[in-house]
Amino acid sequence: MQGPARGRVPGRTHDLDDPTTMQLARFDDQRLGVVLGDEIADLTPVLEQLPQRRWPFPPGDDLIRHLDALRPAIEARLPSAPRLSLTGRRWLSPVANPGKVIAAPVNYRKHIEESRADAGIHFGTEVAAIDRYALFLKATSSVVGAGEGILIHHDPETTGRRTDHEVELALVIGREARHVSEADALSCVAGYLIGLDITIRGTEDRSWRKSLDTFTVLGPWLVTTDAFGDPESVDLRIAVNGQMRQDANTRDLIWSVRRCIAKASSAYTLQPGDVILTGTPEGVGPIVRGDVLDAFIQGIGEMRVHVR
Repeated sequence: MQGPARGRVPGRTHDLDDPTTMQLARFDDQRLGVVLGDEIADLTPVLEQLPQRRWPFPPGDDLIRHLDALRPAIEARLPSAPRLSLTGRRWLSPVANPGKVIAAPVNYRKHIEESRADAGIHFGTEVAAIDRYALFLKATSSVVGAGEGILIHHDPETTGRRTDHEVELALVIGREARHVSEADALSCVAGYLIGLDITIRGTEDRSWRKSLDTFTVLGPWLVTTDAFGDPESVDLRIAVNGQMRQDANTRDLIWSVRRCIAKASSAYTLQPGDVILTGTPEGVGPIVRGDVLDAFIQGIGEMRVHVR
């Protein structure tokens, strides 16, 4: 590790030399790579094959939009691509230009119960299930990678404002979609990653309290759908300074992953690179400067994030 903004070497769930089941990473100085075991193959030259664009730019993320078309180039370059150690890499968000970040509030039953019991979470405001709130938007400017860390904007000792962690399964939309059924929802997904939905507790609207700079941490890499499998029953957890805080499974979601996608597509045209955060389980708690967060999701791996 090289300083507080550097991510740790995350745990791997695949040791694949198969580029069709990719763990796609953005790292260091805007480099692109595929994680293979304890190494990353540097495939940055492949980005030169992205179509040249002129203003006005289309919405969404170009890499995600053209990922399937780039796979032959990835396959061709992979055998000779430089292999780098995962140690010491600075992990950026795998999605560079999300058009939208869509999030699901209070989507685990036990999180509703703890929110009602903990006045510090909602400051006495009403707590209801996701059926009441539906979904909300976060600013895309809040997106960072694991290696960039989380910035505490309000000192709790001087402002009384509490900043909390929330670990969530996040997904990235792979194709344009509108009014998608739950049955077809997963066909819109390019891949999955770990999401941290950071929030300042208070009475303001969620979109404000959850959209400050660095308050959406995505990573450590994007696991394509064919490598990840079914998202409806995966373990997720987070520890702060080695102490376990959240430990749950997506089967406990009130709205399933499929339903979150379908609902989002009923309101918005989903574009390649859009991110959906599916909600956090019970165990949320405060973080302060100097804390170290270790987040894990089954099928993706682990990422370490420093708080500053």
